[in-house]
Amino acid sequence: MKTSLRIKTGLLIWSFLFCSAFIVASPFKSVAADKAAPLQRIMVAYSSISGNNAPLWVTQEKGFFKKYGLDVQAVLIESGSTSAQSLIAGDVTFAHMAGAAIMQSNLRGADAVMIAGVINTLTFQLYTDKSISRPDHFRGKTVGVTRFGSSTDFAMRYALEKYGLDPNKDVTILQLGNVPALLSALEAGKIQGAMLSAPTTLRAKKLGYPMLADLQMLGLEYQHTGIATTRSLIKSRPELVRDFMRAYVEGIHYAKTHRGETLEILAKYLRTDDKEILDDTYESIAVNLVPEKPYPTLKGIQIILRELGIKDPNARSAKPEQFVDLTFIKELDGSGFIDRLYKSPAVAKAAPSRPEPTTEITKDKAGPVEAKAKAVAAEEKSKSMPKQSAAAEKAVPTSVTARTTRGTAQEYTVKAGDTLSKLSERFYNSISKWEKIYEANRDTVKNPHYIYIGQKLMIPTDDQPS
Repeated sequence: MKTSLRIKTGLLIWSFLFCSAFIVASPFKSVAADKAAPLQRIMVAYSSISGNNAPLWVTQEKGFFKKYGLDVQAVLIESGSTSAQSLIAGDVTFAHMAGAAIMQSNLRGADAVMIAGVINTLTFQLYTDKSISRPDHFRGKTVGVTRFGSSTDFAMRYALEKYGLDPNKDVTILQLGNVPALLSALEAGKIQGAMLSAPTTLRAKKLGYPMLADLQMLGLEYQHTGIATTRSLIKSRPELVRDFMRAYVEGIHYAKTHRGETLEILAKYLRTDDKEILDDTYESIAVNLVPEKPYPTLKGIQIILRELGIKDPNARSAKPEQFVDLTFIKELDGSGFIDRLYKSPAVAKAAPSRPEPTTEITKDKAGPVEAKAKAVAAEEKSKSMPKQSAAAEKAVPTSVTARTTRGTAQEYTVKAGDTLSKLSERFYNSISKWEKIYEANRDTVKNPHYIYIGQKLMIPTDDQPS
């Protein structure tokens, strides 16, 4: 009898050990497989009504969080700085927010950390009052941003400085809360310039406001939007973070491969049924800007640190790696989890028929980083001017707006996506002759790396063969 009991006990122990080993060896097994397990209730903040949040909205609406055992309530907490405060206070578990706000919180001693990069370049366009036709017209005027220290604030100061203006002396900067409020202030005449993002950009265009600059066309790596949590949560509940990221990358995949359903979700959250606005938001953000593998951009974080370092000595000594935890995105990538999503037969049927934009993949110590453009910022340029990103090339019309006379200089009007190297390639069949255009326009082009939409340039004839 005792022998029989020992055998049964031994079998139970071996069964338990076998099951435990199987669970440990299967880190990407969905907790949803256990239907008896209760959903974990968490709060996730997003900081603006913008197409940048499309992946989060799709993941929530299509049930991917529930698939991985999470009962998520997505809440709007306007401004990245307020979202960061809510994260640190424990009011929310994750935050879909501006990268700069995450970094500023970290520099002040909080344990906020980025686990994914959602938008890794600047997406803003500078719209102006109809009285503004040149950058120098901003002197003595008022411009608007959402919050000081936000991505709109960085973009506005970055653009003004590239135009040769001092953001602290030449203009007055107002913080107005959110992007729709910026357009309202522009309409009311309270400000003369605003950094807008989709879909508000299209509304501004329809209202007849001119666009002076499209920052996306600069090809600047910048941690515009990321997903943040706290290091303490990662340490105490790593599986919760892992489940969140599994769901999120599936949400990205669904958004990219299910256009119709994603447009319906965008209509709900953006509160519009304007087809043109929805289509523009979907194409420009969900398709072109959100990466399949949402790694943060370390180069983009370094650029923000450089800007913050002007006033904050802690930023000057900080390293990009201290603001990110790549554990979970690396696990998903290394295991083939993300690749399998896009290789399945069902995906092939659902994928859009239009060709996907070309992207470059670079690697650093922290893993691959998706670079959305071939160019880099002016401060990172060297001897020659860079090429534009694939998205920028698509945005440039094939026709040339110019008054031409064979054998003489011609006038050209700058469009979205143009750079001097791009124009050099178009007119001279060589990107290396951009200095010829710069020299012919020194009186109006103060910075060869920054020309503005609507600017008139004289294109001299090419005396030398390419």
